Amino acid sequence: MDLLHLRYFQAVAYRGHLSQAAAELHIAQPSLSRAIARLEADLGVPLFERAGRGLRLNHFGTTFLRRVDRALRELDDARQELVDLAGLDHGRVAVASETLLTLTGLMSAFRAEHPGIELRLYQSSAETMAQQLCAGEVDLCFASQPLRQPGLQARELLREEVILAVPSTHRLARRKRVRMADLANEPMVTTRPGYWPRTLADRLFAEAGLEPNYSCESDEPGATGQLIASGLGIGLVPEVARRAAKDETAVGLELDAPDCYRTLTVVRRADAYLSAAAQRLTEFSMAYFAGDRRRGADSS
Repeated sequence: MDLLHLRYFQAVAYRGHLSQAAAELHIAQPSLSRAIARLEADLGVPLFERAGRGLRLNHFGTTFLRRVDRALRELDDARQELVDLAGLDHGRVAVASETLLTLTGLMSAFRAEHPGIELRLYQSSAETMAQQLCAGEVDLCFASQPLRQPGLQARELLREEVILAVPSTHRLARRKRVRMADLANEPMVTTRPGYWPRTLADRLFAEAGLEPNYSCESDEPGATGQLIASGLGIGLVPEVARRAAKDETAVGLELDAPDCYRTLTVVRRADAYLSAAAQRLTEFSMAYFAGDRRRGADSS
């Protein structure tokens, strides 16, 4: 049984699609298909069944994946331990986040202090981040909503109010505080499902008994403020966005709604070996965002 074929199997299992897995692995789809077929022949059982245009693990595949995940994690952890023994300057950390804009200051400061550590960054939805952690594709995730997967451990970095941003010419712009009822039928700028602003907006509208009017949906939460400022609608942004705003094309209003906040956490796999570099980044991020909270309090 070829170790490479096990990694191929793992990629197909988590992606559920041969072409997506092949693109991620940088191999041709026919080669990947043949590798899976050879693995199934070695095992003597099929591992997948067709699901529309994709693939889905069958009973054999689900059982096998649990063992493959464990075996590959052990090998990856062993390799990382050797890297740690060689010194922190040879370390590497893979990180995923719903928006990389949240991490720009953190990563810049961390790289300046630890120039020998290699950083690899991914922008992913919450569901994809959980999959990446469980598959060992990333060491840490910076998430603004809970990752719904067993075996994950989260540490809170930042908790901040979420406000309603409106263009400066909007009818609500002169208000300081608004209710959810004031947002009825208003065009809303948000993200696609899977990102924290959409999850929060869906909950707030549902609790208020209102049907949202999502007129603009993106894959970049950090772009919401600019889209609102351009007049495309109103939307939810974290308090830090108001402090960082450098123009007056949009204003931030307090939203009278329950639990209207964002909690940023750093998430890891609880049962996995955490490299010295990943531990250092975790500790650095705790200190960095603690300083950010203090700066926010001083400026308020």
